[in-house]
Amino acid sequence: MNNYFDIQNTKATRDGFGDGLFEIGSANNNVIGLCADLTDSLKMGKFKKEFPDRFIQVGIAEANMMGIAAGLTIGGKIPYTGTFANFSTGRVYDQIRQSIAYSGKNVKICASHAGLTLGEDGATHQILEDIGLMKMLPGMVVINPCDYNQTKAATIAIGEHFGPVYLRFGRPAVPNFTPVDQKFEIGKAVLMNKGTDVSIFCTGHLVWKSLEAAKQLEEKGISAEVINIHTIKPLDVEAVLSSVGVTKCAVTAEEHQMNGGLGDSIAQLLSIKMPLPLEMVAVKDSFGESGKPDDLMTKYGLDTIDVVNAVHRAIARKRQ
Repeated sequence: MNNYFDIQNTKATRDGFGDGLFEIGSANNNVIGLCADLTDSLKMGKFKKEFPDRFIQVGIAEANMMGIAAGLTIGGKIPYTGTFANFSTGRVYDQIRQSIAYSGKNVKICASHAGLTLGEDGATHQILEDIGLMKMLPGMVVINPCDYNQTKAATIAIGEHFGPVYLRFGRPAVPNFTPVDQKFEIGKAVLMNKGTDVSIFCTGHLVWKSLEAAKQLEEKGISAEVINIHTIKPLDVEAVLSSVGVTKCAVTAEEHQMNGGLGDSIAQLLSIKMPLPLEMVAVKDSFGESGKPDDLMTKYGLDTIDVVNAVHRAIARKRQ
């Protein structure tokens, strides 16, 4: 197993998207980039400069962008749409449902600045409901990678997958710790740390915090298995059930509402296949607010210590 506890550098996941888009665009002439007036924020400038004939600046017209993307697929193109996560989902849900998901169009909906780590832009932009919105759409793949390297690999992989995809990533520089040359497999969870006392299923920015939690727990004699659920839909059912079959309790950790997120997906699976203690680290039915990303993660209970405390609660319930 790779040593996922070693930080290579710190980079924003949105940079991974920009570099991945350029790489898949260089390899496949059918890849088209579309952006809603946020080229620099989405790191699509390199693609735009190199492939101007395959880049469409739609402007502040996100619903129109989704319609154009759906139309492009009819001619065999592979459109990647780029804007903030709240504009990529909530603002254009009807267009996504009717024009993309319903007809299974090969559109890649790429969404930056998701979650509380958007920071000072505040609650109106810090969408925490997007995973729930998108995973409810039939046939929609939902991916939430954890660092720069994994986001770049995911961006390339979704171009090789036929069908609608929602790819979620963030604004701030975060630890970059997964392999540079990794092969991203849609729907295949990644074992980050093997353990026997509790299973921690995490996604996005909470993967690194879960690894930090595993280190702290090890010092207290608790063996935590950390599994990176980068693909929330389709969920890697085999990986989840295999892990909890050993540990007999679980924690989920995500930068999203508790309702509708990864925790909901794990809870649904376990309630049917293997009922056991489950604790969730997520935002508890609340909007965000303006503030420093780290301060917000602490205030809303998404920090390393919150994962540690959730593990203690899960293990205590297991022992009852």
